[in-house]
Amino acid sequence: MEKLLKELQHAELQRQTRRHFLQSCGFGLGALGLGSLLDSCGPSTKAGIPGDESLKARIPHFAPKAKRVIYIHMAGAPSQLELFDYKPQLAKYHGQDCPAEFLEGKKFAFIQGVPKMLGPQSKFKQYGQSGAWMSDYVPYLQTVADEITFMKAMHTDQFNHAPAQLLMHTGSARLGRPSLGAWATYGLGSENQNLPGFIVLASGGQPDAGKSVYGSGFLPSVYQGVQCRTGGDPVLYVSDPHGMNRDMRKQTINAINEINKQTYEEVQDPEILTRISQYEMAFRMQMSVPEVMDVSKEPQFILDMYGVKPGEGTFAMNCLLARKLVENDVRFVQLFDWGWDGHGTSKDHNVEGGLKQKCRESDQPIAALIQDLKMRGLLEETLVIWGAEFGRTPMQENRNGLVMPFMGRDHHLDAFTMWMAGGGMKKGFSHGETDELGYYGVKDRVHVHDLQATILHLMGFDHEKFTYPFQGRNFRLTDTEGKVVKQVIA
Repeated sequence: MEKLLKELQHAELQRQTRRHFLQSCGFGLGALGLGSLLDSCGPSTKAGIPGDESLKARIPHFAPKAKRVIYIHMAGAPSQLELFDYKPQLAKYHGQDCPAEFLEGKKFAFIQGVPKMLGPQSKFKQYGQSGAWMSDYVPYLQTVADEITFMKAMHTDQFNHAPAQLLMHTGSARLGRPSLGAWATYGLGSENQNLPGFIVLASGGQPDAGKSVYGSGFLPSVYQGVQCRTGGDPVLYVSDPHGMNRDMRKQTINAINEINKQTYEEVQDPEILTRISQYEMAFRMQMSVPEVMDVSKEPQFILDMYGVKPGEGTFAMNCLLARKLVENDVRFVQLFDWGWDGHGTSKDHNVEGGLKQKCRESDQPIAALIQDLKMRGLLEETLVIWGAEFGRTPMQENRNGLVMPFMGRDHHLDAFTMWMAGGGMKKGFSHGETDELGYYGVKDRVHVHDLQATILHLMGFDHEKFTYPFQGRNFRLTDTEGKVVKQVIA
């Protein structure tokens, strides 16, 4: 008995020593593994073996039209009525009381009482051979009008930012579901084993729903988005610590992974395998990420085309980096740009100066991204998506019966515009229509789940069959709804 107790005590001491080693070195060694960015936070049903190949390129259900995605989300939701949904009749109703039928049984984020109608604050013309209606807020995008398909009767179920962003990116307004980028990398893997399959770039701040909009939910955590920075180290802790060279760091990671392998053999937790692959990925990223994120070797005419100034972490820089990332076979690049909320509460948040200024910052680089991808032969297989979580009302916002100090519009879930280009989409096409005041979709309405089903289809997946088992049932991005919008596919 005494011998047995000693053996048990010795075994427990070994476990405690290993645990203490990992905890005490958590900042240094954990940082090497990018633990703060690649945290193992979800259960995996894929056991595999140490060093599993969960990010290896895989074959989808059918031949994809889009091999890569760049998704540009304007967090806060710009007004479609000042950008792409031209409503000359709305100008005639400017300043009049909102029709009663627009208010009965409806909920708004802030509007109370009877608001006034608000006419378009921009000027519209038709552009390209397609005759697309676009405003003077986006003069650069006008030059690529014939590459774009507009969906003008989008609608959603949520009128507040965070739940609407979650619905748009995860298919559910509640926390815990995988994001679109996570689904894409889970289904397709990566064609570059030295870079994450899903990279996130943010400007102006984080989206209202936080990191959940690019999380992995119940998918293995290896599929969640890795956020990169445009200033300093692209990824925190990617540089070698002071006094540690590459060989020493490799030896350290090998030692950590050896402990992880031993732990896996003891407890059989599949997330340990994910942790092992993340450490290995972190080591490989040391060489590949800084090179890909370095724009110093880009020709001056490319920097000028995007409006990039080296050293500045702007939206323009993120658009250029998005091109460089897909050029290096990153599967899914998510761009978030915060600050598009136009309530009319200040000079920076309205549909006059505020929206116009945000367009000045984003219009040129977005158009340059499309032109650059096309010039390099990448646009045909790269799907570019532009949009937000919802739209804006044709009424001017009021609160407690008082009109806002600036021209602003409230959140609107019944009608908004998104557009897509490349990656199997029709060129120079407009799908869907709203009524004469831009309040409600009257033709070819597209729900958020329809949009997601269409994106997955372009990537080679049947959204009804593309599932993951969790808590006793198969889950999918589109939940129990959604249909592919075949009219917009080339």
